Amino acid sequence: MKRRGFIAGAAGSIALVSDILSASPSQKRKTARTNLGLPLQTLRAQYRTDLFVDFLPFMEKHVIDTELGGFLCNTDHLGNRLNSNKLSWFEGRGTWVYSFLYNNLAREQKYLDVARRSIDLIMKSKPGGDELWPKEITREGKPLTSADGEVYGDLFIAEGLAEFSKATGDRAFWEQAKQILLKCVGLYDRPDYRPSIGQTYLGPSAPPFPGARIQGVWMTLIRASTQMLEMRPDKDIEAVAARCVDAVVNHHYNADFGLINELINHDLSRPTNEYAQLVYTGHCIENLWMLMLEATRRRDEKLFDKFAAWFKRHVEVAWDDVYGGVFRDLQNVDRNVWLVDKVLWAQEEVLIGSLLVVERRGYDWAVELFRRTNSYVREKYPLKKYGSPLWMYASDRKASYEVFLKMPKRVENFHHPRHLMLNLLRLERMLQI
Repeated sequence: MKRRGFIAGAAGSIALVSDILSASPSQKRKTARTNLGLPLQTLRAQYRTDLFVDFLPFMEKHVIDTELGGFLCNTDHLGNRLNSNKLSWFEGRGTWVYSFLYNNLAREQKYLDVARRSIDLIMKSKPGGDELWPKEITREGKPLTSADGEVYGDLFIAEGLAEFSKATGDRAFWEQAKQILLKCVGLYDRPDYRPSIGQTYLGPSAPPFPGARIQGVWMTLIRASTQMLEMRPDKDIEAVAARCVDAVVNHHYNADFGLINELINHDLSRPTNEYAQLVYTGHCIENLWMLMLEATRRRDEKLFDKFAAWFKRHVEVAWDDVYGGVFRDLQNVDRNVWLVDKVLWAQEEVLIGSLLVVERRGYDWAVELFRRTNSYVREKYPLKKYGSPLWMYASDRKASYEVFLKMPKRVENFHHPRHLMLNLLRLERMLQI
């Protein structure tokens, strides 16, 4: 994956679509299963060990609050707890993880109980009206810090409630998730939404951008919407999903350089300042596999192929040809200015998306991408040699342990187990073919 893919621009993206459409998925899927670097049975066993032997027991021993419910994520990789405060983001995410685990991989009551206790805890700080959940709460569930106008925490709670509804068969949780999702859409549609959003990507000197349309919000909305619509039809959520797809395809995607802008104007026009050059590749890669799943739900094969082509291009652009892995933040396209840290979640989004394309299409490029990224991630991120069953959640460009030790101490309870569960399920389906 060479940087030349970055220079190819829109023409390169068009060529990718043509290449994909000319392939024969039915033929390629047969050989792809034997070409992932390890036999499928070995990969499946590896993923099961990562999830059931390493991650889940650590969570049970050090992070899950069996007394008061929820997740004590302010804990380091060796199990030492820094404080007992909790985050609404991590509660919603954790509810989803353990509900999804129960629904798909291990129908054990203890996992459903973890999700239920997290819901019970977060409901102690449930806001009224159009207010948002506090971002940080005490161990007992009392509010500590506000959401600061950001909808992500509530959307993660909605995603968790919907998955829990599927696990329990109680539609009331799904309806509550719908109410939260639509509330968040209303807040996001305000022209003064989140004026400080640019600082997330460009640092504290970034100019205010009130009402910006944010790929990260569309991404979180489409993930929740697709999963909820797979459970039951709903015209309101269908409309949200359609907005998300339209926003990315027809507005955020920048044909001048064949990449997706993270931030555009509230009216969906393109900004004329530094934000026109911002491509947050981590979100692009993550969002594109979610959009592929939405295309799958719609049974729109052409749309799936478009998103697969864009996924390939964004990974090519973000790939570090020197040290391996992907960068997450292209702060200026024309000047090729990157934030060069390496976060685990961005690497794992590559693994999710590439294995999805292998399963659905069997393309050689997806096989090679999974193989290369899997090799890189398993060489750099697991902490077993340092006495922990976890993986580093972030580090510097070289993914060095010494830099990881200087970073804030926390346990990542969402992206890592989501990657393990989604790919484990995908491998099991591929083995059944």
